[in-house]
Amino acid sequence: MLPIIPVILSGGSGTRLWPVSREAYPKQFLPLVGKDTMLQATWKRVAAIAGAAPIVVANQEHRFMAAEQLRECNATPQALILEPVGRNTAPAIAIAALQALAAGDDGLLLVLPSDHVVRNEKAFHQAVAQAAVAAEAGKLVTFGIVPTAPETGYGYIKAATGDGVRAVDRFVEKPDLATAEQYVASGEYFWNSGMFLFKASRYLQELEALQPAILAASRKALDNAARDSDFIRLDAEAFAASPNDSIDYAVMEKTADAAVVPLDAEWNDVGSWSALWEVSDKDENGNAVHGDVIALDCHNSYAYGSRLIAMVGLDDVVVVETDDAVFVGHKERVQDVKSIVAQIKRDGRSEAAAHRKVYRPWGAYDSIDNGTRFQVKRITVNPGATLSLQMHHHRAEHWIVVSGTAEVTRGEEVILLTENQSTYIPLGVTHRLKNPGKLPLELIEVQSGSYLGEDDIVRFEDQYGRAPQ
Repeated sequence: MLPIIPVILSGGSGTRLWPVSREAYPKQFLPLVGKDTMLQATWKRVAAIAGAAPIVVANQEHRFMAAEQLRECNATPQALILEPVGRNTAPAIAIAALQALAAGDDGLLLVLPSDHVVRNEKAFHQAVAQAAVAAEAGKLVTFGIVPTAPETGYGYIKAATGDGVRAVDRFVEKPDLATAEQYVASGEYFWNSGMFLFKASRYLQELEALQPAILAASRKALDNAARDSDFIRLDAEAFAASPNDSIDYAVMEKTADAAVVPLDAEWNDVGSWSALWEVSDKDENGNAVHGDVIALDCHNSYAYGSRLIAMVGLDDVVVVETDDAVFVGHKERVQDVKSIVAQIKRDGRSEAAAHRKVYRPWGAYDSIDNGTRFQVKRITVNPGATLSLQMHHHRAEHWIVVSGTAEVTRGEEVILLTENQSTYIPLGVTHRLKNPGKLPLELIEVQSGSYLGEDDIVRFEDQYGRAPQ
């Protein structure tokens, strides 16, 4: 049997789980079900059956989060490929297949979105083993979820009759409720999971026949990619030239070799707060909670937050709290959160894209207060990490060390600061912050000036590739 190569797609930046999930910190990087993030859980789900290290495709803006979370769960990707822009799943999978072949491995690509929940891993592994036989014989196999309800939020796959691996009769779009009820009652339809298994070369062969422009753009983007020890950075111009298409539209709906394996493994794509309620552990009243929650006379509700949430007399309600936003909605209306996010974007507010606490490759900063001509941040710098050598045109900064040791470059001088010590960085002065110690560095930064935006940074040196070349 050919080795199974996991291909983990982590390029999404959806906001259906706003305000916890945001463009800069989407749901695959969050521990929504259990202690692991969804990206980590995806790798752990396949680690036992993988015959090679995974290929991970991620958004360029999320590269350090992806790398760090994989490191935390002892996953060492054979390639961490960075997309400069989103072009849907067909090009992303093409890049992974090309990378596998370039490494001399025409194995079976097990394509997995990084934001799904699969409770029954044994059943999942058994389905993969079934699919592997057909994939090695040249089939392009997808996994059809045995439906548990007439769900209108999923596409469906109509399969030929039989057992085990079945031919695909057709793919169908998300139906209305009456049609979905007919599909489920027939026993011939499955939810489209978005998971696939096929040989790398077979996928590329079909893509070349059906969508040659995608393959050409993907090949050029990978051939011209910038490579370092951690990442493969796809060529932006070449990748942006690719048609924006899913694997379903580009290949699976058109190929004569599509097959489907039924999968009954307690799967959920966690596409809404109500879906997250479904896969969460519940109390005797059907309530699911994440954090410090008191629920009095509440039923079938969901609460998520870091501070105390107190609920009284609520049925079928979702309450989600973050540092800078609160979302409350009926479980049957939580899909409308996308309209809320659209309104926030129209208003030019930041809450759609980023949290108050923003993660960086060197650590994180939390904007704890702001007003006219000032802003206060709490900054955490990881042990051994260094910020860029930079300066600002419009603001000065005061740094106060709360804990740890700071090595500060200020103009031509380099100084060490420890707990309760501080320094002042005048406007226009070149500066850098480093944590030379073995413990996290915590400090308070007070900015003052006429403009305090994050784009008022001129970088001269940066170990994370953010300075101009």
